[in-house]
Amino acid sequence: MRILVSACLLGLICRYSGDGKAFPPLAELLKRGDLHFVPVCPEQLGGLPTPRPPAERVGERVLTRDGGDVTEQYVRGAAQAEELARLMGCQCALLKARSPSCGSGVVYDGTFTGRKVPGDGVAAARLKGAGIPVFDEEHWAEFLDFIKEEG
Repeated sequence: MRILVSACLLGLICRYSGDGKAFPPLAELLKRGDLHFVPVCPEQLGGLPTPRPPAERVGERVLTRDGGDVTEQYVRGAAQAEELARLMGCQCALLKARSPSCGSGVVYDGTFTGRKVPGDGVAAARLKGAGIPVFDEEHWAEFLDFIKEEG
């Protein structure tokens, strides 16, 4: 089974803050021969640098803390993530929770206060729209159930 995965969850340095966010339980799955992970950072694919100003969703827009509009880059990166998932035959995605790109079900509200609201990041929404199941590290058990049933 091929799985699209947020590169930051693998510990790769691609987050807005210039670091990774390795998710330790993922390390065990990387050893399984029947699972193939395809790393992706939609924000980098959209042309944004690392590090970059923090950004949050504000309705359909993605704005940086200083008011810059990076919606175009997020949309471009989401399209590239979907294309990568299609090219590689990914059956699902494991993405970074609450990210304005990768968040699934919950994102930050655009006030940069840590307040969360229901919603999806730009790439997560695009992948879901393409019929690709999306999970995040905060729903690890559901992800494990999915790969067990599908694999």
